[in-house]
Amino acid sequence: MKDIEKTVSKVNFKRATEKDIPIILDFIKQIAAYEKMLDKVKATEESLSESIFHNNRAEALLIEMNKEFVGYVIYFFNFSTFVGREGIYIEDLYIKPEYRRNGIGKKVFEVLAHVAKENKCERIEWTCLDWNEPSLNFYKSIGAKPMREWIIHRLDKEAIEEIIKNES
Repeated sequence: MKDIEKTVSKVNFKRATEKDIPIILDFIKQIAAYEKMLDKVKATEESLSESIFHNNRAEALLIEMNKEFVGYVIYFFNFSTFVGREGIYIEDLYIKPEYRRNGIGKKVFEVLAHVAKENKCERIEWTCLDWNEPSLNFYKSIGAKPMREWIIHRLDKEAIEEIIKNES
């Protein structure tokens, strides 16, 4: 959607700016706590500033309701060789617990669907922890399908360094 700062049923979506980094970092810590992974958060205001606003690696939208930020979504564009087009990957979607089940999540996906369409993206993807039943049920309700045949793999910083160290 060309004007991302759109109001949808009393929910505002604001494209985050660099001055919003403390809010974003706080939300990252909130989602990590919810996911029982707070000890895994390494992000800092500086790393977020560099990645999101200086290197343009991702987009961050703040979700506002009643003049209060109630959540955020961070996404970036990826590419599918099978489809031959870009897609959107949602890195994080978080809504404060007291604001859940009010249709805000659906509005987030409506906004991202417009972004996808305007950018000729043919898919929106994300991951969800297997124990997070409320989110899994919500995703099913909007038509999302789990990709059970795919397994996520990750090389962390140490594994990357090890590959470089041992290259032939």
